[in-house]
Amino acid sequence: MSGRSFETVQFARDGAVAILTFNRPDQLNAMSAVMRREITEVLAEVERDSEVRALVVTGSGRCFSTGFDLKEQMNSGISGTAEWRRVLWDEFATTMSVWRSRVPTIAAVHGPCLAGGMELAISCDITIAADSATFGEPELQFGAGIVTMILPWVVGPKRAKEIILLGLDRISAAEALQMGFVNRVVPEGEHLPEAMRAAHRIAAIDPHLVSQTKQAINRTFEIMGLSEALQASLDIDLHIESEGSPDKRRFFEIARSDGLRAAFAWRDSRFP
Repeated sequence: MSGRSFETVQFARDGAVAILTFNRPDQLNAMSAVMRREITEVLAEVERDSEVRALVVTGSGRCFSTGFDLKEQMNSGISGTAEWRRVLWDEFATTMSVWRSRVPTIAAVHGPCLAGGMELAISCDITIAADSATFGEPELQFGAGIVTMILPWVVGPKRAKEIILLGLDRISAAEALQMGFVNRVVPEGEHLPEAMRAAHRIAAIDPHLVSQTKQAINRTFEIMGLSEALQASLDIDLHIESEGSPDKRRFFEIARSDGLRAAFAWRDSRFP
């Protein structure tokens, strides 16, 4: 297996299968601006390389990803509609890059997979989870919005509203399988081998046929209005973030004075 490392991700090749690994284990693979840029670079390289026939996305350390980097956002001093539009569009484009990739994308998930991390995992064509995996969209708990509102397209409006409006963040792999946003659940440690087996199976099929068929399936959702709906949701999130909610301001106040752990404790204490 050949590969190379970036600052925050690793990129490897196993024959016709590419492997993208989020590599900020000490930060629970939170997606910083640098990490988002490097993910984009890897996806661009995959798009250019005609020998790549499938892509596996996974995380190093204890989890897949806890989403976009709150600490970086807290310290960035982002303000105003123009700055928020740039940041949110960058986050949105990172998530959608796996959906729009010419090659099939497979997420191999273990540990926490939350917020933007969950949105990216379920935007992949196939999602395979270890039985240790937990999922969730906790953004509303601390006054943030949803960047990529793809969950309703995967599980339907009733489930999506339950997850997002309640801010559920401890959905087990078994529950995720039952809800339909995970394809398979495997024992801990088998998520990446299982994803690689699936990727190599896909890679054995004519790549033009696979790519055209993926486009046909995606086109079904585009005709149903997916792109317009996601853009409308992103516009709503832009309004939420640029205006700023009292809950998020308080969350960041506590985080700045006492640390993120204290801010999460404050957040959790508000709910029965």
